[in-house]
Amino acid sequence: MDAVRAANHDRYLSALYAPADKRDALFALYAFNAEIAGVRDRIHEPLPGEVRLQWWRDIIAADGDAETGHPTADALRATISANGLPKAAFEYMLEARIFDLYDDPMPSRTDLEGYCGETAAALIQLAAMVIDPAAAPGFAELAGRAGCAQAITGLLLLLPLHRRRGQCFVPADILAAAGTTPEEFVKGESGAAAERAVAAMIALAREHLNAFEKGAPALPVTLRPAFLPLALTRAYLDKMEKAGRSPLNTTAALSTLRRHWLLLRHAMRGWEPL
Repeated sequence: MDAVRAANHDRYLSALYAPADKRDALFALYAFNAEIAGVRDRIHEPLPGEVRLQWWRDIIAADGDAETGHPTADALRATISANGLPKAAFEYMLEARIFDLYDDPMPSRTDLEGYCGETAAALIQLAAMVIDPAAAPGFAELAGRAGCAQAITGLLLLLPLHRRRGQCFVPADILAAAGTTPEEFVKGESGAAAERAVAAMIALAREHLNAFEKGAPALPVTLRPAFLPLALTRAYLDKMEKAGRSPLNTTAALSTLRRHWLLLRHAMRGWEPL
């Protein structure tokens, strides 16, 4: 719980709206996600980072109940076993995270959406399977839309950090359409073209968010906690588009009160029909 609270406070708050007997499993999933998403922050060379991701693969693939000595790993294995979660989803998630370790540019919008699908969307679907395994399969497509909206928004929030360390998650085809290249974008040499690329990314996030919100009123109450971080996504995007708050240089933030209010409102009422 503490690891999730420190790494991703929005997911931590969302999990608190889940039934008490489901929270530990959600915290195990979210702590695992925080671990693998933060490998680049803790291990600055790609090869040791890949070794760390392989360790997680081996831990998840291993049979038996022997403890690993790693609290997050032990909690995750117990969660997978107790809820019958597909190990392949974790394998795809770990494979996608290899991209984080290198400075290769994201090739295309399709590649970006695939990355979002195997990371954020998969996490939402796994959380849904924990909370309501009977209902979750019917909302896998909605989880895909939700994951893309959430992940692209998250990447926009991390733009200043990524540019400082030479990473570019903005797809090369979007950059080309805006009139720049990954190299120029990362170095801050793009000027207005960089702003156009960011605007295109915000539009892409909104496209997926709108598609999610169109289907979200059909979500059963039981599944709301798995999708609840999306309650904040539109507010983050709106903040990014305010004058003088370019995501290139500024990380948009919501007040604690606003985050609590949005989460509470959507937890209680869900998403209104568009």
